[in-house]
Amino acid sequence: MGLDDTDSPRGGCTTWVLTELLREIAPLDLIGYPRLVRLNPNVPFKTRGNGALAARLGHGSGKPRRVGRFGGQPLVAYPRGRPLTPPEARELPERVRELLRRTARWEDPHADPAFVLTPRPLPEALYWSAVRQIVPVARVERLLQGIAGAQWEARGSGQGLVGAAASLAWPHHRVTYELLAYRHPARWGGPRSPDPRDGELISRRYPSTFHNYDPKTRRLLLSPHTPCPILYGIRGKDPHDLPRAAKLVKGEGPERWVVFLTNQASGDHLVPRSLASWPPGTSGVVEASVAAEPERLPGGHVRVTVREGEAMADTYAFEPTKTLPAVARELLPGDRVRLWGTRPLGEPGLSLNLEGLRVLAARPAFLRSGRPRCPRCGKRPASAGRQAGFRCRGCGVRIPPEAAPGRWVSRSRLEGAAHPTPSARRHLAPLPGRPWP
Repeated sequence: MGLDDTDSPRGGCTTWVLTELLREIAPLDLIGYPRLVRLNPNVPFKTRGNGALAARLGHGSGKPRRVGRFGGQPLVAYPRGRPLTPPEARELPERVRELLRRTARWEDPHADPAFVLTPRPLPEALYWSAVRQIVPVARVERLLQGIAGAQWEARGSGQGLVGAAASLAWPHHRVTYELLAYRHPARWGGPRSPDPRDGELISRRYPSTFHNYDPKTRRLLLSPHTPCPILYGIRGKDPHDLPRAAKLVKGEGPERWVVFLTNQASGDHLVPRSLASWPPGTSGVVEASVAAEPERLPGGHVRVTVREGEAMADTYAFEPTKTLPAVARELLPGDRVRLWGTRPLGEPGLSLNLEGLRVLAARPAFLRSGRPRCPRCGKRPASAGRQAGFRCRGCGVRIPPEAAPGRWVSRSRLEGAAHPTPSARRHLAPLPGRPWP
């Protein structure tokens, strides 16, 4: 079962809707972890993180494992399962539809809820399209019409059908996990009072977790700032650490929690591209040469013009990423770089918003220091001002700045990858230390 877009800018939460369904699916069982699948972060009609949900339902076999808790009752998932009986398969769409009427923003004009039920996973190609491109609804409808036993429903624009179907096509090659804890309904919309020290403690005690705390900005990244039902989310590479880490979060206790299998931090949205053929609204990776001195912009942003063959692009390192402008300011023409980021929709010309960069080769720089000797009298001249060269006080001779003595220095310290600070990273952005990009 795939599910998407049951929320809207006014509120709601698709992950919470899925937990409600998992609580009410008896006598069916959950097979494997429920899945939170992030898709193309550049689509203009997304709500927040553009995540879709999926779950495998059946009759479980094998040793179950706890993947969540509702009140005092554990939520378990089985490693294997038998398919639904024909009567169960016929009844399930109406059960899902009734649940969505009660729990989702089914009639909200700002939501486009959809669900998909299929007897088997959908073709992997659909996921790669949905995480890297903008997929037309009609393409998904044609795909589903050709699958025996597939059933679906989409409201509003129908756009939620793309995410619901794509979540069933995710091949889960590169995976992480997220424990999502939910508030008691009576507290929805009220203020949260998270303690930044909780995120710092979790990061220190459980190194397999990530993006819980930003040491550069001292921001807690566990809790959302919207009126949604989520109390906090803890991301990590080891699902067994997450329930233990959750015990370190003080204050308001959750009404329920569930561990999701996710594609977060996978870099799946990135694909090798060339500047000359980079479509708007997509992300990618390119190798290029720095073509001009970096330009510092108001607000701490930096613009760097790069060249690949005959194509050129302005790339932007924005101040909230912290690390990217610091590296971009030190680039020099001729440096070789690998850039990953997004070509935004609707922008004139070719420009890229950087999500990260790797300096492949920083050419040596000639560092000038000291003062040259006056060619007429041999004395050391005085500085004539910034970038203005020198002027001999004795005989009045002006000397250009490039006459200053200097030496070639290595800039190899710049070589390596620079990632945004955690608070400015996208859900799909690859983690530092992973081989890609």
